[in-house]
Amino acid sequence: VRDLALNPSSLGLLTSAYFLAFAAMQLPVGILLDRYGPRRVEAGLLLVAAAGTLLFAIGRSPFELTVARGLIGLGVSSCLMAAFKGFAQNFPAERQASLTGAIMASGGLGALTASLPLEFALPLLGWRGVFQGLTFLLLAVAALIFFSVPQREAGVSRDSLGAQLKDVGGILAHRVFWRFAPPMTLVTGGFLAVQGLWAVPWLMNVSGTSRAIAAGHLLAMGLAMLVCNLGVATLATRLSRAGIQPIMLLSGGTGLTLFCEGAIILGLGPTLPLWAGFALFVSTGTLAYALLATLFPPALSGRVTTALNLLAFVGAFGLQWGIGLAVGALLAVGLETATAYRTAFGVMFLMQAAAYAWFVLEGRREAA
Repeated sequence: VRDLALNPSSLGLLTSAYFLAFAAMQLPVGILLDRYGPRRVEAGLLLVAAAGTLLFAIGRSPFELTVARGLIGLGVSSCLMAAFKGFAQNFPAERQASLTGAIMASGGLGALTASLPLEFALPLLGWRGVFQGLTFLLLAVAALIFFSVPQREAGVSRDSLGAQLKDVGGILAHRVFWRFAPPMTLVTGGFLAVQGLWAVPWLMNVSGTSRAIAAGHLLAMGLAMLVCNLGVATLATRLSRAGIQPIMLLSGGTGLTLFCEGAIILGLGPTLPLWAGFALFVSTGTLAYALLATLFPPALSGRVTTALNLLAFVGAFGLQWGIGLAVGALLAVGLETATAYRTAFGVMFLMQAAAYAWFVLEGRREAA
């Protein structure tokens, strides 16, 4: 912001380019994963991500950095989905929820580095140096995946492109898909928008914290997500055998997510526990991928999960940019900064509550 003199709208567009490119790649990634397997697809796309981080490190204009963010989003667009495809190829259905928790816990370790560790690294490396380091890490991981991950033929589709696209249409037309889609778009997507950009401005402008304390909140959020995902990884299979199904964890977790978010918006209670709870409970949303994939044939698993992920990142892009537009517009008409943020977040919350209500009502209809 300081180096490029960005306003809230420009910042929202620059950062949300990641989500736009990520979302645009989801259906193609699903087709590629189902056709070529996760090893080749993931290793190749990480090279694109490395190109994006390198451009971000050397970019000199908002346009160049926006393009770089888009390349990063495109390049990492298969990271989680490739893991899900590999799980579907290699493990039985009853283990999918636990494996989902395990891979999300792995991702949580990465999220932790974007909090206090990054705060400590910035004075030493600068933001450009951080992205140069990411370039080398991405190249190393791409090589590791390509040369170490086995290539499996189970769950690989050799249908024509036309047939694969027809299958995507069948997925998108299925009513059960649209039970999971609205909360994934608005609740999970909304959290991505907030965690990825607006949490720190909220904490500094609404809660009045310093940047260091805001970074501490991000660390607490990352740890909470890690705790939730580790819990799912270790307990989901056992809980299922005890009668507590993953769908129950998903529904209850989403409800508690909205409770914490509503309390944050209204300013009720201490900020750190509420933000940590927000991150803890929203992490149950990743169970939707495994739950939905088990309702379709294994050869469709890549396209099922990427279609759902597409909506999560469409929501993240729209809400991250939309919050910036809304805050900027409300400030322009004379609202105080805190009021502008509360209003923008409040509108998002109402949409999320409606999506959750749809999810619950559809579940009751299916059970009837």
